[in-house]
Amino acid sequence: MAHRWINTLKDSDVTPEDLFINRRQIIGGALAGIGLAGMATGASAALKGLEPNSYEDIASYNNYYEFGTGKDDPARYAEALTIKPWTVQIDGMVDKPGAYAFEDILKAMTIEERLYKFRCVEAWSMVVPWNGFELADLLTMAGVQSGAKYVAFETALRPAEMPGVSLPVLEWPYVEGLRLDEAMHPLTIMATGIYGKDIPKQNGAPLRLVVPWKYGYKSIKSIVKITLTNKKPPTSWNKANAREYGFYSNVNPQVDHPRWSQASERPIGGGLFSRRVPTLMFNGYEKEVAGLYAGMDLSKDT
Repeated sequence: MAHRWINTLKDSDVTPEDLFINRRQIIGGALAGIGLAGMATGASAALKGLEPNSYEDIASYNNYYEFGTGKDDPARYAEALTIKPWTVQIDGMVDKPGAYAFEDILKAMTIEERLYKFRCVEAWSMVVPWNGFELADLLTMAGVQSGAKYVAFETALRPAEMPGVSLPVLEWPYVEGLRLDEAMHPLTIMATGIYGKDIPKQNGAPLRLVVPWKYGYKSIKSIVKITLTNKKPPTSWNKANAREYGFYSNVNPQVDHPRWSQASERPIGGGLFSRRVPTLMFNGYEKEVAGLYAGMDLSKDT
């Protein structure tokens, strides 16, 4: 069930053509006017009017430690990643477990365009025009069984193609997880492209998760396995340092990282001395997702 949001942009609202790879494919979406079924329409006012970063910004400034810890390492080394053929193993508490070919997944899904703000735990941000489909549709296709509470994800592990995995930065393969209601939320997508083009390898080709109200490391790249489970799954950064990286990792300007403030962020693309801007609760998607955490103590990273 795709198209759970309502686009309110007009043609005149589109960012100038020289910043687009394919102008007609950028519909806008979440930042400029989300309308979710059963929720109030219209995005948070603070997010309206933001323009996407250039393709060059998005494709050249990345964290993908499997290819190195430098921001330009993924763009330099990720070309070695083999993405054809590609399969995603979906297992656990599903009715139709199995190895799903990427091409077959695409045929069954409705690809949409979503313009999302992306916030890194390192206190920088971008605005990215993603192409992809709602994760809820993929999970529904596999058949979520009663009792499933979490969704676990796993990144490809290719030592011959990924020079970064020789470094003991993390325990490989990279793993992440969401609560089932987070995974089924209409804002949660599986991205397959940027600016109407196939997603670059350094950005997580051919298939990555995008959860716009969480810090970027939750949006796991190059996914090869999805598991439905009734137990909270381990996540890579939480395993590496639980004091600094919690399971939920929601963007929260009031909860600092132990080594730096999260109250503000540096937008990428404005130059070295670009002005920092205030960080928004849930990265600006508070109206859409705050209800997921009713009753939780958000004064700490849970």
